[in-house]
Amino acid sequence: MATDITTRNPSETTGSRNWRRIVGIVISVLVGAFLAFDVVGKLTRPQAVIDGTEKLGFDSDQAIVMGVVLLVCLVVYAIPRTAVLGALGITAYLGGAVTANMRIEEPLFSTVLFAVYLGVLMWIGLVLRRPELLKVAGFRR
Repeated sequence: MATDITTRNPSETTGSRNWRRIVGIVISVLVGAFLAFDVVGKLTRPQAVIDGTEKLGFDSDQAIVMGVVLLVCLVVYAIPRTAVLGALGITAYLGGAVTANMRIEEPLFSTVLFAVYLGVLMWIGLVLRRPELLKVAGFRR
């Protein structure tokens, strides 16, 4: 009689899965909090945000549009059922941030790639929460 490994030791696989899920949730909350801080800044438009938006070559009123787009993506990301769709939107948003910073020749590793680091961290958190995404991406059978 063949037995599945999960049948023999359910506590080992469940414990590991719960630990990964908790770490994924913590990472997702941290990324979400950082992005929420960005949304608040773009919607309240303090002088630093206005200056930064203009430095990137955008009209200062565009900060509100960027804030609303990011807010929608962040809300969609925060809902577990639609988190992947939200992550895709945030990834596109962060890609725009990379492009905008490259255009004005900001430092590569500290400024331009910061959005890449944040995006990678966001996806790590999402994959830890939902490991079946590795199958969709072709990393696991």
